[in-house]
Amino acid sequence: PRALGPAILRARVDFAVDFDLDRFSRRTRKMSVEETPEVVVDEAATPGAQLNDKVTVIVHPLVLLSTVDHYNRVAKDTKKRVVGVLLGNKSKGSVDVTNSFAVPFEEDLRNPNIFFIDHDFLSTMYDMYKKVNTRENIVGFYSTGPKIKENDIRIDELIRRFCPNPVFVIIDVRPDVEAIPTTGYMSVEEVETDGKDIKRTFKHIPSMIGAYEAEEVGVEHLLRDVNDPSTSSLQNQIKAKAAALGGLREQLIDMKSYLENVLAGKLPVNNLIIYNMQTIFNLLPNLNIDELIIALKVKTNDMHLVIYISSLIRCVVALHDLVRNKIQFKDQDPDGEKAAVEEKKGEKEEEKKEGEAEAKEGEGAKAAEKKK
Repeated sequence: PRALGPAILRARVDFAVDFDLDRFSRRTRKMSVEETPEVVVDEAATPGAQLNDKVTVIVHPLVLLSTVDHYNRVAKDTKKRVVGVLLGNKSKGSVDVTNSFAVPFEEDLRNPNIFFIDHDFLSTMYDMYKKVNTRENIVGFYSTGPKIKENDIRIDELIRRFCPNPVFVIIDVRPDVEAIPTTGYMSVEEVETDGKDIKRTFKHIPSMIGAYEAEEVGVEHLLRDVNDPSTSSLQNQIKAKAAALGGLREQLIDMKSYLENVLAGKLPVNNLIIYNMQTIFNLLPNLNIDELIIALKVKTNDMHLVIYISSLIRCVVALHDLVRNKIQFKDQDPDGEKAAVEEKKGEKEEEKKEGEAEAKEGEGAKAAEKKK
């Protein structure tokens, strides 16, 4: 069975399966292990399986392109969001999201409790995708957010009919966002403070952008039309650094707002978040050392000197090529220049003749007026 991991491959597993001819259901399964028995949980057979803290969502480029296309077709220049289903596979604590498809979705912006999602369309599309690629299963759903909304937990309950532990990925399609556009979540059961009710809430999980070799080739081919070939690599590097600093600034603003909400009593204290912040602050370098400040200034001046000299050399080379081109075409086409000079002379002579004719006509007109 697929649920057996490599840790128990040495075990001898015997199955006693009794099939009901009417329902084709598996009733019993017996397992005997030579060494210490291990409990194996089949996620596909246990809808209430708990969340593994080491789950990582890997979103492939095709999903990002499909989501952007879905948003541009349905909700461009509006405050609406779009929702779709994620397809892929799960293995060793990672969820590979390799494909997706859009789902008809509507919600009332005034009343968040009212929303519509087409169940029949979802089932039909999944059956069609299953015929094309049997390895791709429903692993979760996506939304263009950009934040979690109240209806998302209900959509999670719907997706649980097809997948025991679905992932929820918010894909930010706003063009002005420079950070990673994906944010991953999974729903977990939490007991309220009174201990009576159990409710589901979303828990953040790591997410990253990954691609197979064929996908990387396709993305590079698409970026040829996006990137400006006239810009130098240094300019691209500076642009990437500026974008990274902008993303860091946004993260710092989020940390500041979280700490302010904790101090104001609006949010509970999460020790894990506080420990991570403390680790980040401890890793920051000490920039108040005089030697480090001098070294940074010297390095910056050296880089600016190289940039200045490179710009001068580029201008000189461009002027040299221009003069060289002019001389080359002048030697290759001397008749053309002579013809051009003759044409200019002819034009000037015609202009003189026209001016003389106009002057004579003016004198004749004046003489006629005097006679009158």
